[in-house]
Amino acid sequence: MAVPYKVADIGLAAWGRRTIDIAENEMPGLMYLREKYGPRQILAGANIGVCMSVTIQTAVLVETLVALGARVRLCSSNPMSSQDHAAAALVAAGLPTFAWKGETVEEFKWCINQTINFGKERQMNMIMDDGGELTATTMKNNPNIWEGIRGISEETATGIHRLEKLSRSGELKIPAINVNYSVTKSKFDNLYGCRESLVDGIKRATDIMVAGKVAVVAGFGDVGKGCAQSLRAFGARVIVTEVDPIAALQAAMEGYKVTTMTEAVKEGHIFVTATGCINIIKEEHLLKMKPMAVLCNIGHFDVEVDWKYIKDNCEIEQIKNNCDLCTLPNGNKVVVLGKGRVVNLTCAQGHPSFVMSTSFTNQVLAQIELWTKTFPPGVHLLSRIQDEEVARCHLHKLGISLDTLSLEQAEYINVDRNGPYKPDYYRY
Repeated sequence: MAVPYKVADIGLAAWGRRTIDIAENEMPGLMYLREKYGPRQILAGANIGVCMSVTIQTAVLVETLVALGARVRLCSSNPMSSQDHAAAALVAAGLPTFAWKGETVEEFKWCINQTINFGKERQMNMIMDDGGELTATTMKNNPNIWEGIRGISEETATGIHRLEKLSRSGELKIPAINVNYSVTKSKFDNLYGCRESLVDGIKRATDIMVAGKVAVVAGFGDVGKGCAQSLRAFGARVIVTEVDPIAALQAAMEGYKVTTMTEAVKEGHIFVTATGCINIIKEEHLLKMKPMAVLCNIGHFDVEVDWKYIKDNCEIEQIKNNCDLCTLPNGNKVVVLGKGRVVNLTCAQGHPSFVMSTSFTNQVLAQIELWTKTFPPGVHLLSRIQDEEVARCHLHKLGISLDTLSLEQAEYINVDRNGPYKPDYYRY
């Protein structure tokens, strides 16, 4: 039986497979889970709808789910973030995939609905989400399928906010696992991933020199921290804007200038939004920016930069894919990347495979937990010992060995000598 799919070009499959083979070597966590759980087929019977950016790294993730016994249907969590060679390779391997770079909003919704539809003989019973779109669509439009969902694993802070809102209102009747708050996700993917992929996206889109310029980073969470580190490493003078006094104090003590966006727009040459919130850069900011300022977003959704205002009020000239020169009503020109969508995926290839392995190993562990155990409704976390397991299975790849606590040392600090080494409330 033919695999249902819609991708940009199935002819890209061979290229995609070659890059997947390279990525597997850089994703030791997922390879570890295949070796540990594959023979047991621990996810047999799970029909997992996956809504993630369809990248080479996601290809390794979903093939790991299949290696553990699951059936999978896949769509992208962002209309602009798919890698067409990755999508083609998955189809060639027999995985129903509905994703291509440059989907319209209507096409994006259509792809989500195709992912939900496993057919009459079986129904989707698990969700792996990245931003909450698959969860929201299933809950709203497919109540019969929603009732049969065993659990949800969610990748991003944005999706977690949506799940927690549902939980507080009593609408979340099934368990979900917050993958984003695993230390080996948020302190690695969010921080070190953005540290490498942000400037990659900016440079591929614009070819500009970063050194010497003033770069404004809105938000100093883990993503903002990684962005600020990256820009400073390239020689930029970094300004941070924040609403959270703790994050603002952290930024100040790291040596960054901290001010308001109203003030920062007068100085910045490069702007990066990393807050996960709406309306960070609006008309009032755009009109005051320096000529040819570069503007991009690395938050999950395209709500941080007011692209609607730009689209409705500016003359837009496409310089190249995902790089637009926008002439504002006052005659000033700014360069907007990715139409305000996540810049490291719209303009580059996203995070490196190794750091995505730490993130996606948590995703697979969350699916195993939800499939094999019983949780009450609500939003849950993976255990600290699982976090440490994720870290351990990546250390060997880096040639790193650990010291071991003696019994006396373990007793002195009141921990098991095999872990976990920190209490759940410890903040890394």
